[in-house]
Amino acid sequence: MKNLPKFSAMNLDFFYGGFRALEDISITINKNQVTALIGPSGCGKSTFLRCLNRMNDLIPGIRVEGTVQLDGEDIYAPSVDVVNLRRRVGMVFQKPNPFPKTIFENVAYGLRVNGVKDKKSLQEQVEKSLHQAALWDEVKDRINNSALGLSGGQQQRLCIARALAVEPDVVLMDEPASALDPIATQKIEDLIHDLKKNFTIIIVTHSMQQAARVSDITAFFYMGKLIETGDTETVFTRPSLQQTEDYITGRFG
Repeated sequence: MKNLPKFSAMNLDFFYGGFRALEDISITINKNQVTALIGPSGCGKSTFLRCLNRMNDLIPGIRVEGTVQLDGEDIYAPSVDVVNLRRRVGMVFQKPNPFPKTIFENVAYGLRVNGVKDKKSLQEQVEKSLHQAALWDEVKDRINNSALGLSGGQQQRLCIARALAVEPDVVLMDEPASALDPIATQKIEDLIHDLKKNFTIIIVTHSMQQAARVSDITAFFYMGKLIETGDTETVFTRPSLQQTEDYITGRFG
C-alpha cells in the first residue's frame, strides 16, 4: 500500500482575477500518508489545499490552469461531480464550526444529505465516526445535547468526525489546531497519526514543530511556488535548498 499516489498536481497555476496565487505547482501526494504544507502567511498553502476539493470554485473570478488528479482522474474535468468530489475529499477548517444542532445531528448531517435515512445505519455510522475521531467516550452520554456545549478541542474533533462520517478517501486540514490549547492540540495530532491508517491526510500548518511531529512528507511553499518537497525528516534536517533551511530555522518568514 505504501507510496501509491493519491493526488497529483502538474503545472498547476491558480489565479484570483489577475493575481497569480500559485505558480507551476507539481507535486504527488501519496496514499495513507500525512503531507504537511508549510510556508509563511500568504504563500499559497491554503489556496493549494482548496484546489484539491475545488472549494476555490465558490470564489468569483478564479481561474485554474494545469491539472489536478485524484486516483488518476482530472478533478477539473467538465464531467466531474463536485458534490461527490467533496464527499471523497473532506475538509476540516481552522476554527471549529459545528452546526447549532445536537452532537448526533452534526455527525449525521453529511449522511442525511447523501440520502441515508435508515435509523440504524445512521446510528452505526455516527458512532463509528465519533470513535475514529477519538470523541465517543467523551460524548456518548450526551449525544443528543447541543454540539455548542463542547470545548473547542472537542468541537474540532466533532468536525473531524463529521468529515469522516461520509467515508472520504482524503481529509484536508487547514491549520486544524491553531485555535486550540496545547492539550487539545496534542489530541488532534495523536488523532492524525491514527487516521492515516485509513485516510490520506493533507495538513496546512504554521507550526514547524507540528509539521515535524505529524507528517511523513513536507512541502514548503513560498510566494505561490512550491520550493521543496520531501520526506519530513530530510526536509527538516538536510534540506536541499538554502531558502528552505532559512525558513525552517526562522531566519525569515
